[in-house]
Amino acid sequence: MNRYCQPLKTFLPVLLLLCLVLTTGCARVAFTGDGPPILSEEEVMRPYQKVGTIEVHRTRDFTAEALTPADYNWAYDALRAEAAKIGADAVISPEVKVETETFIIFPRSEMTARGTAIKFR
Repeated sequence: MNRYCQPLKTFLPVLLLLCLVLTTGCARVAFTGDGPPILSEEEVMRPYQKVGTIEVHRTRDFTAEALTPADYNWAYDALRAEAAKIGADAVISPEVKVETETFIIFPRSEMTARGTAIKFR
């Protein structure tokens, strides 16, 4: 019986470590402070120029739940953080999209947020 337990004792910690790595989130946003606001195009009253298109991704393994307010908060904070990095004054036309897929029995969801960074004239 001992010869059957030895491979299990060796393999179990590796399996647990692999599960831990796969279940942690891939994207973390540490956004603190005041950043550029997220606006609709109707809210922009001043002339502006487009700085660029910002896109952020987040992948979560073993999750297939629907979007929650926390997911939207992550997406908007990530867009604001990226806009702040390039010196934008605001982000307009934000879009949040989620795709889910299942590989064998393991669900996975990928969130993509996209917006246009602008600078006021």
